[in-house]
Amino acid sequence: QVQLVESGGGLVQAGDSLRLSCATSGFTSGLAFSLYTMGWFRQAPGKEREFVAAIGTVSQYADSVKGRFTISRDIAKKTVFLQMSSLKPDDTGAYYCAAHARRSPSLRPVDYNYWGQGTQVTVSS
Repeated sequence: QVQLVESGGGLVQAGDSLRLSCATSGFTSGLAFSLYTMGWFRQAPGKEREFVAAIGTVSQYADSVKGRFTISRDIAKKTVFLQMSSLKPDDTGAYYCAAHARRSPSLRPVDYNYWGQGTQVTVSS
């Protein structure tokens, strides 16, 4: 059973940076991990969960974070990262890591098979 655990969230000021991590377990090898697309989603109070970034055969980003966020992964450590810079109050929300059993990234939460519990990011103005 694949499990995902996010970390790195916190309370920061607008313009600051944060690095989120998603540690995974349950993948039998780094190769097995690399065959999954890994994504980050976020959800603000009262809003639907929205796509932020994904990494598979290519990396994809929501328009709202392009140029500010970078997704990456360490296959040997089976860990995914989201480097966030120039943070804005609109970036506030719970950030979730997810795994999709295809190498082509998807923007749709429904396509992802496994989810973490989330880590809270709060950006003050």
